[in-house]
Amino acid sequence: MDKILEGLVSSDHSVPVKRAIVKKVVEAAEKAVTEEQCQALFTLTTRLILLGEDAFQRQIGFQVLEAYARYHRPEFEHFFSKDFVLSLLQQGYGQLDRKDPAIIDYIHCCLRLLISCPSVLEIFSVIQVEVLRMVCERPEPALCAHLSTLLSDFVQCIPRDKSGVLFCQQLVRTISYFHCFVSQERELREYVGQVTKVSTLLQNIWKADPATLLPSLQEVFAIISSTDPSFDPSISLASLVQHIPVQMITVLIKSLTTDHNVKDASMTKALCRMIDWLSWPLAQHVDTWVIALLKGLAAVQKFTILIDVTLLKIELVFSRLWYPIVRHGALAVLSHMLLSFQHSPEAFHLVVPHVVHLVQSLRTDGLPTSKAFLLQFTELIHCMMYQYSGFPDLYDHILEAIKDLPKPEEDKIKLVLNQSAWTSQSNSFASGPLRQVGKSETGKTGLVNLGNTCFMNSIIQTLFMATDFRRHVLSLHINGSNTLMKKLQLLFAFLAHTQRAAYAPKNFLEASRPPWFNAGSQQDCSEYLRFLLDRLHEEEKTLQVLESVKPKPPPTVDSSSKDPTGQTSPEDGEESYLTPAENRPENDGRTLTERMFGGKLITGIRCMQCNCISEKEEPFTDLSLAFCPSATSQGTPQPEGPSEEPKVLCQGSVNGGSEIPEPGLAKAPASNVHFVPVTNEPPLSVPDLVNYFLAPEILDEENAYFCEKCISLQRAERTMKVVSAPEYLILTLLRFSYDAKCHVRRKILDNVTIPPLMRLPVHAPSMPKQCSSSTSSPLQVDSPESSENLAKKLKPSQKDEEERIDGAEQINGRGEMAVHSVPYVLSSVVMHSGMSSESGHYYSYGRNINGADGTQHPANHFALKEDLGNGQTECSLSTCSALSIPPERGDAQPNSGQEARDWLLFNDSRVTFTCFQSVQNITNRFPKDTAYVLMYRKQELPGQNINGGLMANGMRLSTEPPLQKELLDAIIKDNKLYLQEQELNARTQALQAPSSSCSFRPNGSDDNNPPGSCGPSGGGGGGGGFNTISRLVF
Repeated sequence: MDKILEGLVSSDHSVPVKRAIVKKVVEAAEKAVTEEQCQALFTLTTRLILLGEDAFQRQIGFQVLEAYARYHRPEFEHFFSKDFVLSLLQQGYGQLDRKDPAIIDYIHCCLRLLISCPSVLEIFSVIQVEVLRMVCERPEPALCAHLSTLLSDFVQCIPRDKSGVLFCQQLVRTISYFHCFVSQERELREYVGQVTKVSTLLQNIWKADPATLLPSLQEVFAIISSTDPSFDPSISLASLVQHIPVQMITVLIKSLTTDHNVKDASMTKALCRMIDWLSWPLAQHVDTWVIALLKGLAAVQKFTILIDVTLLKIELVFSRLWYPIVRHGALAVLSHMLLSFQHSPEAFHLVVPHVVHLVQSLRTDGLPTSKAFLLQFTELIHCMMYQYSGFPDLYDHILEAIKDLPKPEEDKIKLVLNQSAWTSQSNSFASGPLRQVGKSETGKTGLVNLGNTCFMNSIIQTLFMATDFRRHVLSLHINGSNTLMKKLQLLFAFLAHTQRAAYAPKNFLEASRPPWFNAGSQQDCSEYLRFLLDRLHEEEKTLQVLESVKPKPPPTVDSSSKDPTGQTSPEDGEESYLTPAENRPENDGRTLTERMFGGKLITGIRCMQCNCISEKEEPFTDLSLAFCPSATSQGTPQPEGPSEEPKVLCQGSVNGGSEIPEPGLAKAPASNVHFVPVTNEPPLSVPDLVNYFLAPEILDEENAYFCEKCISLQRAERTMKVVSAPEYLILTLLRFSYDAKCHVRRKILDNVTIPPLMRLPVHAPSMPKQCSSSTSSPLQVDSPESSENLAKKLKPSQKDEEERIDGAEQINGRGEMAVHSVPYVLSSVVMHSGMSSESGHYYSYGRNINGADGTQHPANHFALKEDLGNGQTECSLSTCSALSIPPERGDAQPNSGQEARDWLLFNDSRVTFTCFQSVQNITNRFPKDTAYVLMYRKQELPGQNINGGLMANGMRLSTEPPLQKELLDAIIKDNKLYLQEQELNARTQALQAPSSSCSFRPNGSDDNNPPGSCGPSGGGGGGGGFNTISRLVF
């Protein structure tokens, strides 16, 4: 058969005739063939595949080899042995060199045919050794690409353990030797494709064996930091960047910028070559890594490197803007380099001659993305011309070229420049803030962003500013250090007493992060808050159960767990003497979370046929407030209610809600919730959303209620009433709506007015005659956290609402139901800057409480007294309403220094003074920055105990508790470490000073703005622009 095939190949027959005969030869493979014939056929087909004169001969060889190998597997296994493979890889085949990619393709084909044979394991072992030898010989890109394909399909051939690490390092170094000297587009595409195959192989190895990643990256840095003038590594190394986890930025930059073995010359070379990578067409995240390294160097004050690299590479980076495939990454790097180079106009003036030409090109190139890119670019140019004014001869032609394009506001320019200065870069890449010079003037401690952890930082600061909760946590005596409450206590102690300007809550992040939260990804802060409170509650409940089954030991004299009076508290993890046991309510088994944040709702359902009522009581720690469906306020103008009444303006859909209202929804407003025309309508307020949450809902048609007394489905009214007001009222505004068409969650950007004081209607529990018990009711009442249910509430008609109110007044007259308004004062607001819950930035405002007992401003007491005295004549007690403070009643005037310090802005590491006006106006100034989570504190008037005299029951502590010994020891130890870090930093600076050409302090504030932080006025620059580009950890 081999003679027939060999004669056929060399004959002069036409191709169709040859194909027909080859088909017969292939079909004959199913028949019995001697071993000698098989070996002869395998030898012939191998020669045709590797040495064939044309593609037809190689194709015939593959077809016949595959057919006979499949039907005569033992014979092929004997032919394709490990010795044969070794000879191919070490000596080649005939005149074919061992480095020819055809040999790799042939081995690849044969391995597919032998994959189920035992002998293939021996071949894998041989290939493992040989591929390591091959990459050490620096093969060409084509051979590397074929080898990568083979190894990707047969991962058993990849070296393991130490050899695997060495293989990855050598493969990285091989990529650094790749060079492309062609100019044709087809050849360039082929080269890029070859490099991509090799980098993909490395990515797969890193995923399968993470231990190989760090040595590979160390090899990359060793290559690009080489100062050998004879070696210029290929920019193909840029293809590896997109496969490095972005979460490793912090670790790697810390390693580079704090490693004293890395010389300045090596760091300069490495940074220059990373900037060169911007030219690689398919690499992603190169700009992110370059900016991260620039920020890391600024954070450790290596300004000489930054100056040299900026002046050397700024024109090259600018030239990349001409190429659409890489221009966006280049603009990010260019923006950071120019905006941070604030001590001199030299860098900007290097690119000024090229600006007009680029603007003209962007106007005329016709690309759909060019217009948006041009707006970003011109915004950068405006910032730079503002920074370095006084050069009209250089800037006139630029202003003429961009005169019809929008110019950013001056305040925004200042904010961008302030955040971008080298001295504004927070050293979040080091183990401790090396250049922090102490806390800000606020005296408060910030929290380091550990990589998209602003959601946690904002919640922690909000809980810390809840004075009573903080004091109770710090007063607990907790055994063991593994509990979440203990970690929260330690974190609160550091926030209160550390000398650091910002504390890194690494341990608390690991302990409190929900299991479904991906590390390094942005998360929903309200979801985190709910999970955190639930964890604390369940943990304390478990400890209470364990304590209850233990025999109580007699009191022991222990200074760390016994108060000065000799009394110990058996509950809540042995609270300190500040909350002695005898002052707490009898048989009060509530956890600290319940006592501080727990309230109760009663959901009642009244059958509108027989008027029977079924009620169910449910606890809550926060209220999720939905927005009204948008179409409700459309159509004919509706009568406007009294000016003092809260108005619900329906603006936007909510989670699970449709943008199209249910039929008849707009025709049935509740009597205590007034709708107004869409035009010139004021913004929603928090009381409006609370009223909408508490407004009655009609259960009708598909949602009809099964009344057990009527024994049928009936029209019913469902109501929600707060019957127990929490000490701290947490309100979450459901701002993220689900778009059913696009299947994405969109953000509702409606502005919501936040009153500093408001009243919450609280109903005294009543005992109406019920049709059935709440436990046996056939209707499952949705929990208050069910946003889908809240979003679809139906309003009763005007007549039904009037009947309902009349009935409530009668009940009040008989003394069966009482409603009183509980006053609340705003404590904290968590803001979200961005367009979705999975992205953007969180920061928080907290009320600055200076009094020892945590009481509020005297003007607040006046407003409460005045409102409680005459509020019943102006507004129904069953309605939530805002309280206003008369300007003349307050001690501080609107623009006084005292008011400017009434509030604090917590933005990760940065803490600044602000005022309530900034809280109220933030969405007007930055449309994407909106209030998301609000915390109100129950306000008690002097001499009056609301809701059962909580002061007497030890709910509020009059002073900050003294630190326990173990907390004090931990803080002292860390403060000593902080001082040592400062001393080391000062010595390092002193050593660098004589050789440093940077003997200046760049312009701008010396505050420590972390990447992504906001300025003193708050907000994350919701309007977009270059402050979004400059953010790294978000």
